[in-house]
Amino acid sequence: MKMPETSADILARKDEIVARLRSLLPEEAVIDNPYETKAYECDALSAYRCPPLAVVLPGNTEETAAVLKACFEMGVPVVPRGAGTSLAGGALPTADSVILGVARLTDVLETNYPDRYIRVQAGRTNLSVTGAVEAHGFFYAPDPSSQLACAIAGNIAMNSGGAHCLKYGVTTNNLLGVTMVSMEGEVMEIGGAYLDAAGYDLLGLICGSEGQLGVVTEATLRILAKPEGARPVLIGFDSNEVAGACVSDIIRAGVLPVAIEFMDRPVIRAAENFTNAGYPDVEALLIIEVEGSEPEIKEQLDTIVEIAKNHKPVELRESRSAEESAVIWKGRKAAFGAMGQINDYMCLDGTIPVSKLPEVLRRITELSEQYGLGVGNVFHAGDGNMHPLILYDANKPGDLEKCEDMGADILNLCVEVGGCLTGEHGVGVEKRELMHSQYNKADLEIQMAVKDVFDPRWLLNPAKVFPLDASEGRRA
Repeated sequence: MKMPETSADILARKDEIVARLRSLLPEEAVIDNPYETKAYECDALSAYRCPPLAVVLPGNTEETAAVLKACFEMGVPVVPRGAGTSLAGGALPTADSVILGVARLTDVLETNYPDRYIRVQAGRTNLSVTGAVEAHGFFYAPDPSSQLACAIAGNIAMNSGGAHCLKYGVTTNNLLGVTMVSMEGEVMEIGGAYLDAAGYDLLGLICGSEGQLGVVTEATLRILAKPEGARPVLIGFDSNEVAGACVSDIIRAGVLPVAIEFMDRPVIRAAENFTNAGYPDVEALLIIEVEGSEPEIKEQLDTIVEIAKNHKPVELRESRSAEESAVIWKGRKAAFGAMGQINDYMCLDGTIPVSKLPEVLRRITELSEQYGLGVGNVFHAGDGNMHPLILYDANKPGDLEKCEDMGADILNLCVEVGGCLTGEHGVGVEKRELMHSQYNKADLEIQMAVKDVFDPRWLLNPAKVFPLDASEGRRA
């Protein structure tokens, strides 16, 4: 049996590999200058960096297929990349890999309002999908905080959610079909412009697969009619635990807001300084939005306010206009960027049962004190998708490692209380070795057997998702 090439073997063939890629794409679509590839050496998990062998930017499905087929024949690993907003190192290259970016795949291919779908190339940004249909009274529901920049390809890879996923679901609930190219260059049509495809749910397998099974070049997405109206209420509390208990009670009461967002004091302060949103000086803040007709909005908000008052809020502010609503959301949408202005941080992504929010928030505070690292909490409280931001000094020796240890403890805590390691950021390299905490050997073997079928040589997005000790030796 022929042994797989080492990274050094592949790097020794760089000129040959780049020449082959240049024969398939326009000149400007292949980047191999080390100064230019530096822009692709990391994603939003910028603590880890590695320059790729080269970068390719195909302009359509056919060019993507040609590149993948060539890389397969040459035995070169390929790392798919959307907009590089991954917070889990999902697009981190290896030194011997080719980055395949979808930045040139931005076209709207079809819109169908009677059947409520839009078909786009997968490099199109999340927010611009809504931009393409909003004049006709429609919108695309998933709304990650990075929606201004993140690509649909990355949303599909990580099964991204967003603030409004409590009511509308995450990407998998709004994805109807994809065009996907395998590592061998085979083009596959999975799903389509209808609610449920016949046969096995391969689309459910693709969404959230983190670039392990193929490269998505086109997507058919569900679009929805805009609601009659929407209104948020801002509620401040004097402790994280009380805010968490309020969320649990709202969900228990059977109310279904479109969003329940949580921010604690460090995040509130940073967001307020950054946006001047007029946030109160409190320990914890909930932004709860409901939508529908005016009577529906009033009925839901009355119930939410009544529940909140049982928890003795410090401040309760109901929006009275579109302008006030925009200001309330402005700080929340800018929270991650605002925190980045004041400190290095690592953003986690564990999910927990909503009833466990008070306990988990308390234990995160204890871990913060134990490790001597600050933490800011901002997350989608309605569905228990937590995003603790662990603050550290990237220039202080040992601080990153301490941050990683604390992060592992928080994510293991999420699993311990009945949740999981990731809600929308994916596993990537960040949580790769923590997969043992959630899955036993047999569970991991079944998941890796699926990858064996789609990518038998294990060339797609190497060193991601699966623990290295479990996947070692699978690349052929």
